[in-house]
Amino acid sequence: MRLSIWPGTAQPYSDILDVARHAAATGWDGVWAADHFMPNQPDGSSFMLEAGSLVAALGALVPRVSIGTLVYGNTYRHPAVLANMAVTADHISGGRFVLGVGAGWQVNEHRQYGIDLPPVKQLLDRFEEALQVLHGLLRTPATTFQGTYYQLTDAVCEPKPVQDPLPIMIGAKGEKRMLRMVAKYADQWNTWGLPDVIAHKSKVLDDHCAAEGRDPQQIRRTAQALISVDTPLPDGLRAPAFGGSPAAVAATIDEYRQAGLDELIVPDLLLGTGPERLKSMDKILSLVRA
Repeated sequence: MRLSIWPGTAQPYSDILDVARHAAATGWDGVWAADHFMPNQPDGSSFMLEAGSLVAALGALVPRVSIGTLVYGNTYRHPAVLANMAVTADHISGGRFVLGVGAGWQVNEHRQYGIDLPPVKQLLDRFEEALQVLHGLLRTPATTFQGTYYQLTDAVCEPKPVQDPLPIMIGAKGEKRMLRMVAKYADQWNTWGLPDVIAHKSKVLDDHCAAEGRDPQQIRRTAQALISVDTPLPDGLRAPAFGGSPAAVAATIDEYRQAGLDELIVPDLLLGTGPERLKSMDKILSLVRA
């Protein structure tokens, strides 16, 4: 099972770079960046670094590991613009970029910037069109597409990615439409969740793959949860999390393996800062590789 780190973007770039370089030097497999412009809070007052610029910088300065977005919100950029951004990041990294995309959801970002956040059905219809545009631009010589939300005529995206194909990862938890889109369009799937959730949703994804006539083994399964080793979990966490003794953490990691997870992604929120965070990363790595 692959192991990746997800440094939060509400911290100085130098700290993010330290985490990413430590991951590359010690045997982690990937580094991810979230696509948000502010925290999910009413005032959205803290800073956050922009994902596209960040992954390009990491791709240039951090060797070996994959670099990806977790995940680009579709409402923030036209998919043709995003395709060109992805190709550039892939070339900068030497073919290590993963294009993570999602439908978009965070209300305060849309409200403050005046970006339209449509009702759910329209949001998902628009996202599915965007996936078709991305496939066309990244994987065919030219794309003509006449949809409700996007129209392209003999559109090109050159150069093509270093990777053939550049992997597209869809962040999805909705079992009816979003996981069906994963089955149709994705090379990788991502969601938040503990092992029981991953096992359940992975079975739903398998069923969608069968309906689409696609081999489910073609889709890599990735997931994230907060982790704390040797310390109790804080009260009031709203995200999936596990922790405790090294043995307890190792047992949960094994449950992810049994659920068929291909990549465990670790947010750095509970790992501390500075040298403490790097030591926490080393502990988690030792448990996954044991």
